[in-house]
Amino acid sequence: MKLNDLMEEVQQKGMYDKFTPGYSTPGDDNSQVQMSDTRKTRLTLLQISKLRRMNDVRQYEQKLKLKSIKDLYGPGVTAEPEGDMGF
Repeated sequence: MKLNDLMEEVQQKGMYDKFTPGYSTPGDDNSQVQMSDTRKTRLTLLQISKLRRMNDVRQYEQKLKLKSIKDLYGPGVTAEPEGDMGF
C-alpha cells in the first residue's frame, strides 16, 4: 500500500484533520500579486481578527510546551528523610 493511498483512506474516514481551527486555511491564501495590481493591499477586520486568533493559539501552545519542558527537565521533588540516620 502506498503512502498516498493510506493518507486518502485516513482522510476519508475523518481520522485526520489537516487544518486545525485557529490557523489559516488554503482558501485564505490570496496573497499572490499580479503585475497589473498597483494598489497596496489593506487588511480587513476579518483578517485582523483571524491573525489575532492565530497569535493567541500559538501563545497558548507555547505556554503548554514550556510547562511540559519545565516539568520534564526541572528540579525534581526531593523526598525528606523519614528518620534520623545518626549523622
